[in-house]
Amino acid sequence: MTKVLIALCLSMVAATAAAQEAKVTTLMTQELAGKDGKEGTMQLVEYAPGGSDAEHRHNASVFVYVLEGAVVMQVKGGKEVTLGPGQTFYESPKDVHTVSRNASTTKPAKFLVFLVKQKGAPTTVPAK
Repeated sequence: MTKVLIALCLSMVAATAAAQEAKVTTLMTQELAGKDGKEGTMQLVEYAPGGSDAEHRHNASVFVYVLEGAVVMQVKGGKEVTLGPGQTFYESPKDVHTVSRNASTTKPAKFLVFLVKQKGAPTTVPAK
């Protein structure tokens, strides 16, 4: 009985963790004319209620546009801001994204991300 209870608890924790991860869909990637070695990538990011991302960086110029819900954003050394539909956020290639989460525990959030980065480089890397 104890083993079954432990297994049930572990599966619930795993399901909760999986539900909290952001869903990232790459919409397009395009080499930038006149900018040797650079490309633009557009992504749709969706947070489930209570969803968030771990601290990370992009090594890119990042432009965020909130489509739905509300998100909380902060880069290292900057102020935490809560953004709603139509609001924007910027990260420089040197920024560490310390806070990125859905502001709501009951409603989803969705935002569009446009990155200008080195061709072929990953869009997101863990912060060191």
